Amino acid sequence: MRYTLTALMLVGMLATSGLAIAQTTKSSSKPAAAKPASTATHSAQGVVKSVDASSLVITKSGKKGSDMTFKLDSTTQKDGSIATGSPVSVRYRMEGSSMVATAVNAEAPKPAKTAKK
Repeated sequence: MRYTLTALMLVGMLATSGLAIAQTTKSSSKPAAAKPASTATHSAQGVVKSVDASSLVITKSGKKGSDMTFKLDSTTQKDGSIATGSPVSVRYRMEGSSMVATAVNAEAPKPAKTAKK
């Protein structure tokens, strides 16, 4: 009888401690935090199609050669002479569906190849 009572007490204690652990684990789990706004930057290279104080349009380098339009603001870092026809490298971030330029670097034009003699 004594062993039966002791065994029942142990089983009861183990059962309640298992529930306590399960409840603690569930209640201590933190709710998923809202995903912060993406601050990742991207980059693109191309030739300037048009530029003004608030926007920059480049024709992307490569076979597909698509146009990309960037917003320019007071925080955009500009390096070199950015003019229509000049090759540029653009770093940008996404704000919603807009591409906001963080840095625009005008690259030196590549020298024209001369014919071999």
